[in-house]
Amino acid sequence: MLPVSALLPVFVSLLLLVLPASPTDGEEGASLVAPLTLFAFDAPDEASWEVTNDGVMGGLSQGFIAIEGGTLRFTGELVTRGGGFTSIRTRASVDLSGYDGVELRVRGSGRTFEVEVDDGTRRGWRRVSRQAPFETTPEWTWVRVPFSALGTSVWGQPVTAAPIDLAEVEAFGLYILDGIDGPFELEVDTMRAYRDAAD
Repeated sequence: MLPVSALLPVFVSLLLLVLPASPTDGEEGASLVAPLTLFAFDAPDEASWEVTNDGVMGGLSQGFIAIEGGTLRFTGELVTRGGGFTSIRTRASVDLSGYDGVELRVRGSGRTFEVEVDDGTRRGWRRVSRQAPFETTPEWTWVRVPFSALGTSVWGQPVTAAPIDLAEVEAFGLYILDGIDGPFELEVDTMRAYRDAAD
């Protein structure tokens, strides 16, 4: 009969086979269900982002965008008099059915930004904007924005609209309209859709 010391490695190997693997430690915001990467900013032409400033309303705010080194940089200066916003948007048709929200890995100057998810809903000829705020810090952090948190507005005025049609998402945007005059900076190196682990 083999001594117990000789059988011990066999028992350990069998135990490792039947025990579930523990989740890998990750950064805050990582989901147990595989997320869907929307933008990784690996190439300048990954998506065509366009700036829209409040000059369309007579404002003086300015925003600028650059994509390099795997990071999107949204910078500029907000002027609240006469407008008070600037934004960047890109078209991207994607079916997000079954997902619960979007999460972004960001860092910034401590100001509040907003993410927009556009499903093409219109109120008359005007686009219904679906946006929700997120905070930034000087350190890289994950922020989550559930779809249930998206507010609906038309030209900055709250409106009532049908729930977002996640199967028909056609564009995404990032805004700053926090009511504070002065320069701003936002960096994003990943944007993706997530599912809650409990789903």
